[in-house]
Amino acid sequence: LAATVVTYRVRSALRDTGRAMGLSKDTVDRLLSMASVWSKPVDEERAREEGFDPTDRRLRLTLQLARELYGFPRHLSQHTGGFVISRGPLCEIVPIENAAMDDRTVIEWNKDDLEALGLIKVDVLGLGMLSCIRRSFELLEAHYGVRHTLGDVPSEDPGVYRMIQRADTIGVFQIESRAQMAMLPRLKPATFYDLVIEVAIVRPGPIQGDMVHPYLRRRRGVEPVEYPSEELREVLGKTLGVPLFQEQAMKIAIVGAGFSPAEADQLRRAMASFRNYGTIHRFRDKFVDGMVGRGYDREFAERCFRQIEGFGDYGFPESHAASFALLVYISSWLKHHYPEVFACALLNSQPMGFYAPAQIVGDARRHGVEVRPVDVNHSEWDCTLEPVGSHPPGRNGLRSPPPGRNGSRPRPRMALRLGLRQIRGLREEDATRIVTAREEGYRSPADLRRRAGIRSAVLVRLARADAFTSTGLDRRQAAWAIASMDQVEPLPLFDSPGKAEPPRPEPALPAMSAGEQVVADYRATGLSLKQHPTALLRKRLAGRGVRPASHLEEIPAGARVTVAGIVLVRQRPGTAGRIVFVTLEDETGSSNLVVFPSVQERCRRALLTARLMVCRGRLEKEQGVIHVIADHIDSLNDWLDGLAERPRRRSSAGPVAPGAISGSAFVGRGRFFH
Repeated sequence: LAATVVTYRVRSALRDTGRAMGLSKDTVDRLLSMASVWSKPVDEERAREEGFDPTDRRLRLTLQLARELYGFPRHLSQHTGGFVISRGPLCEIVPIENAAMDDRTVIEWNKDDLEALGLIKVDVLGLGMLSCIRRSFELLEAHYGVRHTLGDVPSEDPGVYRMIQRADTIGVFQIESRAQMAMLPRLKPATFYDLVIEVAIVRPGPIQGDMVHPYLRRRRGVEPVEYPSEELREVLGKTLGVPLFQEQAMKIAIVGAGFSPAEADQLRRAMASFRNYGTIHRFRDKFVDGMVGRGYDREFAERCFRQIEGFGDYGFPESHAASFALLVYISSWLKHHYPEVFACALLNSQPMGFYAPAQIVGDARRHGVEVRPVDVNHSEWDCTLEPVGSHPPGRNGLRSPPPGRNGSRPRPRMALRLGLRQIRGLREEDATRIVTAREEGYRSPADLRRRAGIRSAVLVRLARADAFTSTGLDRRQAAWAIASMDQVEPLPLFDSPGKAEPPRPEPALPAMSAGEQVVADYRATGLSLKQHPTALLRKRLAGRGVRPASHLEEIPAGARVTVAGIVLVRQRPGTAGRIVFVTLEDETGSSNLVVFPSVQERCRRALLTARLMVCRGRLEKEQGVIHVIADHIDSLNDWLDGLAERPRRRSSAGPVAPGAISGSAFVGRGRFFH
């Protein structure tokens, strides 16, 4: 494999310099949480606002050194999937070293050095969605008797495209990101080639080259589609006169500017390396003068070259986009017709995509999928499907799966059973023991330990995940039973012979509140099937004028609204002009925030650290895309932390079970709901 040189970014530079300067771990963690702030020159007022001492010499020196390290090579790493090929023994040409993985070797040169020397590198990349689709097909055949491959999924399904046009694409390959979901209602893909364009258009290249808005205007009929020549019509006809693919840029250079095929390939290489070397400017005069010499307007020629320059910030070849579009359609087809199958396969393919299991499960439930909790008597290691008697329709309106390929009658809908893999810290080896020894089922934690031979620590993890429900024990009762197993009985040294030991009474354990249950679920598995955290806070949120996310469609554009939710995503794309995009989730859906730099400055701490965020702003709607333009942002982290707090009073219900989850579950766990 080829090597790649990893350079210092903001966070890595801060982390390494902080350690070298002897800063405490807490201080370094705080610096990392404010990484977007410290990417700028240090300001004493800003440092004071963030709680740092601006006169601390070590802190100032740390920040200074971190800025100097930024962009400097940090270490040599392994290029993802870049295989180097040579005619003779490769070790006679380049130095080779052993990689960290067994039976893997790495060339000590990076991909750019290999290209300069003329060595061949072939990228063989793996996609998590391919594994997800394979698992989906296996589940379809096992539970519905339907067999499919990548090549025979029913094509051009109108229902699938309607789902895509609604941006109902959580978990779908490529079009699940915030930017893609904002583009879908505007572009409204209705054919496979529309998906090809969708995949290619939301890229830094087309955005920087000002290709997106002209294409959308022409697609809607707002702007006329004109071609300066018949030759360019043949090149750009499929994309309404706007170059979206690298192949089109090369063809424009050949037919419009008189480039030879070899020169066009050099232009392609310059496009691919523009970010690092900036060599594409060498072709400007030849390109523009060539088009003018062939009768094209100079302004048009310069606009074409500016669009081609945009490909230096990452553009797609058409063949690449078409391959991705096929996976987009297949994953959308699975989500539309078999949401329980798709969700199950997604969970078993984690980590991948933009969304955590909590969001995948929440989306599946909104589509009518019955999701069942982790249980020692029902769960496998992977998530599985279980038959149910009836099933409510999902948002796509399906009450039963579509008929099989031969018109056979479909089987009933299946329920999704969460697997033991969802329990944090549980090893697959221990889960295999539990499943193998299960037979007719476990009657108690003691029965499970005796038959499966697992440690008490594993039992505690299962109890914290509330996985003993089928044995008749809730998480506190299970935790008490496990703790009791480890207690040593006192020897009856002073008991008279034949005197019977009175039975020890079972303690009356206090019931956990709904907030405690939700906190414990998230801490153990990263999700909760009981309630969404914002549902428990809805009355308090309503008191602040917060509207549920599902109500935003009913509110007119331009209205002032207040929304709140768990922070799912914070993004600041390089193409967005320092704008930050935030996605919030409540029990009804998600809301999307647009945070301009002025608001970022005023609400920086809440923007960077909030797990539960509340935002006041103006509602913006355009072609089915809904955003809230933020005016003010606050953090409600203390509300989350208070979900698991109990009143400080003595309870007559008995002692608290050992290992019970307390309100401290939220303290210092910023990623709890991410």
